[in-house]
Amino acid sequence: MLVPLRRESFRQIIPLVATGPQYAYYWGKPADFLQRILISFVGALILWICKIFGPDSLSELALLFIGITLLYWLWGPVYWASIRNASYRKYPYSGFWRGEVCDVFISEEVVREEQTVNKKGELVILETIEKRINIEAVDESGFKVKTQAPLRRLFKKIRPGQIAEALILSSRDDLSRIECISDLYLPQENLWVGDYPYLRRDLFSQMSLQLASRRESNRRARYNNIN
Repeated sequence: MLVPLRRESFRQIIPLVATGPQYAYYWGKPADFLQRILISFVGALILWICKIFGPDSLSELALLFIGITLLYWLWGPVYWASIRNASYRKYPYSGFWRGEVCDVFISEEVVREEQTVNKKGELVILETIEKRINIEAVDESGFKVKTQAPLRRLFKKIRPGQIAEALILSSRDDLSRIECISDLYLPQENLWVGDYPYLRRDLFSQMSLQLASRRESNRRARYNNIN
């Protein structure tokens, strides 16, 4: 099932500014936080040096930028999440997609590579490998989607045959060509599966309930007409 969405609804579901889950995603691990602290300190230090040796007319402006830079560790996740949201909001057309899970499997993926030098002076590439869940879902027309996410215990509940829903994006008004797909929502288990939480999950789950109720009403109406 594929239901086209109005532009207004689409912009509400993928917000301009980061949501709580999106902020948490870009807040990252302790190493990511320490990296932002370092960027904040170094950036503020460079601006302070520019203030000292720069023209007096730029002093107040420099102080403003120093303050902003010092708080990069705090507002950085908002900025990066908003940039990522914008990459989806640029598509002019969207639709609510519903299908069924047809396959679930686990894979090991390289999520990070680091270059270092061993004791012999040789360049060594260290790979960080992560177990990820892969879900394939298909709708009545045969259109298939696939998504990946870091493996979590909650995902043990996922089975073939369960309903899977997502937001699809397209550059065509008839949605004949799918450009991107959001994280998957499994309403029967109230689970979200995806690498990044693109959607306003509260609004999307409400839309899911409304469409399910409408579909059930239409089914009952057809049944009553037949009988």
